[in-house]
Amino acid sequence: MEGDAGGVTDETEFWQLIDETREAAQGDPVDQAELLVERLLGLTPDDVIDFARLFEARLARAWRWDLWGAADLLLGGAGDDSFDFFCCWLIGQGREVFEGALADPDALADLVPDFDEEVDGDAEELGDAADRAHEQLTGMPLPQLGLPPRPTEPVEAQGGAFDFDDARVMEERFPRLWERYGG
Repeated sequence: MEGDAGGVTDETEFWQLIDETREAAQGDPVDQAELLVERLLGLTPDDVIDFARLFEARLARAWRWDLWGAADLLLGGAGDDSFDFFCCWLIGQGREVFEGALADPDALADLVPDFDEEVDGDAEELGDAADRAHEQLTGMPLPQLGLPPRPTEPVEAQGGAFDFDDARVMEERFPRLWERYGG
């Protein structure tokens, strides 16, 4: 992808924008979304589309049963929408946390040790930032991104679907998260 100077042309620039807005918002996901919209408004519409593609590609990578199970423990339950908003929040935590959670969802116990289900884990607004910025810049909704549609069911990473209500399974799969947030 090519863009103007200062645009979002690659993954490194994408994560830099995520990190800068998270730090400026002091971790508040609503404030981070507002700051992200402001930053995106300084870019071209094509750069905003590039950002949206990168964000959506990360959402698709996170749409996994094992990560959903971890979110269910952290949030005290997570339906479809809650998990989607959790994935947006996870992206908003930056590359290290995001990639670490994908490598080992149980590592979230260490990656976000101060997780507070009242404040953390829900960043619906962050997922809408590119849409809002594009509409403000162009008066038009964000166009189709040309990405494959996200599956309607999470992918079967690390053993496939499992019962989030089965305490034994959850404790086995997520021993560190279970110790902190389970049972």
